[in-house]
Amino acid sequence: MDVSAMHQGNRLGWNEGAARYAERVEEEIAFLRGGGNALLPPELRFLGDLRAWCRRAIHLQCAAGEDTLSLWNLGAGEIIGIDISDAMIDLARRKSAALGAPARWFRSDVLATPHELDGTADLVYTGKGALNWLHDIESWARVVARLLAPGGRFYLFEGHPITWIFDQEGAAPQLDPRYGDYFSERPEPDQGWPATYIGELSRPREELAVKWERQWSLGAVINVLIAAGLRVERFEEHPDRYWRQFPNMPDAVANKFPHTYSLLMRKDGM
Repeated sequence: MDVSAMHQGNRLGWNEGAARYAERVEEEIAFLRGGGNALLPPELRFLGDLRAWCRRAIHLQCAAGEDTLSLWNLGAGEIIGIDISDAMIDLARRKSAALGAPARWFRSDVLATPHELDGTADLVYTGKGALNWLHDIESWARVVARLLAPGGRFYLFEGHPITWIFDQEGAAPQLDPRYGDYFSERPEPDQGWPATYIGELSRPREELAVKWERQWSLGAVINVLIAAGLRVERFEEHPDRYWRQFPNMPDAVANKFPHTYSLLMRKDGM
């Protein structure tokens, strides 16, 4: 199956999953209007006060826009969100219109991000379960590089690939019988959503769109970005979690391995 076909399958899957996000729109508008911020502590530490340096932030795979609008609350002068899901972009537009935010939203495969944005971003931001839906990260890395202005920063806060190989229902780390190979390069089809992420939808799982995921190793992600012309400034691994991936695992066990990582890179130039 080719990259475009897998990405379009993911588009349909996320259009379905957007029904759960729609249930929280008014709550999120109120949260953001009150100055709320959905970013996690490592993200806040890496990004700092955006008012000091970020005129435009571009969020790749922005979903329904809560994190994108959080970048505005952090001080970004203008925010732009890109996502493949029609339904998610519609939700993001509803939120930014209600807030009067200086935002633009593009319904697009991230690999086809409009060239009118090239060289305009002080910050390109992405993550929290974004890369596993992509099936060509070399092309993705080139998109990141072309969007950045000279001197611009790229920040990725992503699920750690080590978590991909563990059984999500386990009370302790144990290899998943299907996904338990860190170095696997095989795209994996699936239908439906984990109960602690999106959960059940209005139709049976077997009637839902087939989505395609694959995990990318840390080395693969870092090296394609270097090849695209970016320079590593800082890398960290974190115990912080953005969703309950292991609902049966006690914190005392789960905190012994990383769940997320931060990668900060820069595009050289003045």
